[in-house]
Amino acid sequence: MFILDILDKWVDHKVKLLVYMEVLVFVPQAEGISFEVHGSRFLPYVAPARGSAQLCAWRLDLPAETMGTAHRVSHEEVFLVLEGAPILTINDVARELLPGDVAFFPVGAKVKVDNPTHIPAAAWVTTSVGLKAEMADGEQISPPWVR
Repeated sequence: MFILDILDKWVDHKVKLLVYMEVLVFVPQAEGISFEVHGSRFLPYVAPARGSAQLCAWRLDLPAETMGTAHRVSHEEVFLVLEGAPILTINDVARELLPGDVAFFPVGAKVKVDNPTHIPAAAWVTTSVGLKAEMADGEQISPPWVR
């Protein structure tokens, strides 16, 4: 009986390890899917569609001279500038951000991301699963990169 208990625990441990490994996902850049919305490109890396239960993360590419669309966020977001100098407006306060700068969007914040410069900009954005954006006309959008 003692050997069967040890074997049972070993098998249980291996099954749990395999389940954990199925959720642990590495996403090479080349395998990313992209979505074009409002003139910008969204490349999701972490989302429920890729096995995440709580987090979402994506790269946002803003072409030169791109003006964003104002919206309210239903969940907190963190925005890390990777390239360029986008202008973020949070609750009507605008700031230019540079590579390495971070902006935090609180729940319910009115957000707009613009890139009025002549060079492209990029950012890494994170939030939690279930994010919705409320547009100026009241429309609720559940972006595909957070599902």
